[in-house]
Amino acid sequence: MAFCVTIRPSFAEIPASDLGEQLEQAESLRTANHPRFLERLAQLRPRTPAMSMAERWHLRYLDAWEASFQGDYAKAEPRLRDVIEHSGDPALVVKATAILMDDWGSNKRYQEAFELANQLVEKLPGTQDKLARFVALSYLSQLLRSAGQYELAASYAHEMGQDLPAGEMACKPMTAEITALYETRKLTSSSAQLQSALDACQAAHESVFTHTLWLVKGSLHLDENQPSKTIELLQRIAPGVRSDQYYSNMLTLQVELAQANLRLGRDDAARKAALAALALSDPSEINETLRDAYLVLYSLDKKQGNTAAALANYEHYVAQDVGYLNDVSARALAYAMAKQHVIVQKLETEKLSRQNNILRLQQALDAKAVETIRLYIILLLMVLASAVLWMLRLKRSQLHFKKLSSTDGLTGVYNHQHFMGEAGKALHLLERRQGTACLFFIDLDNFKHINDTYGHATGDAVLRRTVTICRQQLRPTDLFGRLGGEEFGILLLDCTREQGIAIAERIRRAIDVAKVEGDDRIVTFSASVGLASTEYCGHDLKRLCREADAALYRAKRAGRNRVIADTEEDGLVEA
Repeated sequence: MAFCVTIRPSFAEIPASDLGEQLEQAESLRTANHPRFLERLAQLRPRTPAMSMAERWHLRYLDAWEASFQGDYAKAEPRLRDVIEHSGDPALVVKATAILMDDWGSNKRYQEAFELANQLVEKLPGTQDKLARFVALSYLSQLLRSAGQYELAASYAHEMGQDLPAGEMACKPMTAEITALYETRKLTSSSAQLQSALDACQAAHESVFTHTLWLVKGSLHLDENQPSKTIELLQRIAPGVRSDQYYSNMLTLQVELAQANLRLGRDDAARKAALAALALSDPSEINETLRDAYLVLYSLDKKQGNTAAALANYEHYVAQDVGYLNDVSARALAYAMAKQHVIVQKLETEKLSRQNNILRLQQALDAKAVETIRLYIILLLMVLASAVLWMLRLKRSQLHFKKLSSTDGLTGVYNHQHFMGEAGKALHLLERRQGTACLFFIDLDNFKHINDTYGHATGDAVLRRTVTICRQQLRPTDLFGRLGGEEFGILLLDCTREQGIAIAERIRRAIDVAKVEGDDRIVTFSASVGLASTEYCGHDLKRLCREADAALYRAKRAGRNRVIADTEEDGLVEA
């Protein structure tokens, strides 16, 4: 499955100064327009003497990728190893490592693939190239999903979508995340996350990914015992799936149709769909989807009393099931072994030394001395176990107290001290990369009147309601804290002044229309907002606080229930 990228190739002689750009363009054409990619490679190879060393390694990487793409793993592996070991380019090393890992997984060299995955994960934090990170995360998610590590596979897929390289869209990582999450049984057919992924892929006109997601939804309908909905969905997307000619989706479509019709008692339709699935596949192929197709045929023949046919289909089903489970078990075992490999290497020297000491002691001591040592060992293990348990309990307590010391007990947001500390750190980092931010203070209007009239329980409810409203408008990266009483602070990172004013105004309007029940009466409330932007005030937290506080004071003095923001000209402006 690939994204379409249209780049007009130039078939004239390539100037030496443009070779790097031509290599980048060739890489973008790999799956989007593979014939043009091959033409571009043929055009670039004769120009190797004019290339820099970095450009030659890039070309060698592309040649290795092409060999892997064609399934010529014997040719691809030495080229990929050469790039990994000698190119010295971190981005090329990460991409070549990811492809080699995928090749080994495809050839059932699971132990080597997962050991390489460990090396790849270690390289990722230092990888600045967006495309290299995207490729590595994609292959890691795919490999971990094959080993049954669905949560980890979903997290890698989610990370793919956080910083997309040029030419890539959110559809692919969202599809990878959904297919991994489906295996965790945490999705439903009405999940908002599934619908968001469908919307993204439809907007990107990525039909293969879109149909993959629809097929996931069809499986969820089956899991929820709604076969009629599955059939209705599959009939709607069937023409598009057939038009794509993507084997996995075509096979899944037929098997889901067979399962849904079987549950509805439509035996002829179920048999026809199951046989269509088998007709699509290679007789030697082993996978979970074909296993389900044989199970449908076995169930139909058993139901209709066709004993011989039922037995034959059951044998096929068992062969598919055993083959699939054996392969899954091999991948899971390889993952577990690779996960422990690093630890084993670190402990190996110490373990051998300890074993030698034990052997020497056993030779030197008599039976009574050995028994005494065993007793000491048991006592020591008990002490160590007690110490470990105590340390674990102490660590939990420390984490609990740390959380209490940084959050407000009533609202759950940062308290004043922690908010200011985190805001200072964030502004310092933002200043180094010349980013913008907005700080605004929110103060509930006439809050004392609410407490005096309806009681502190209602006042607390108003504060919690305010926090809920604000969080609905904020991103996970934004900082939010209670500064004291009815005053809150929000720091929006990577946010221009105009964006900050718009967000502050949405929060103010949402608060203005909110209602809280108190003493059998509906309580309404409003808020005043003072905003300061780094565009005019710089990145110094103290100055931002002064300007935001001054703007808040102006908002109160101007009649409350409004947003006031700083300006470069006259100091304040009403939003």
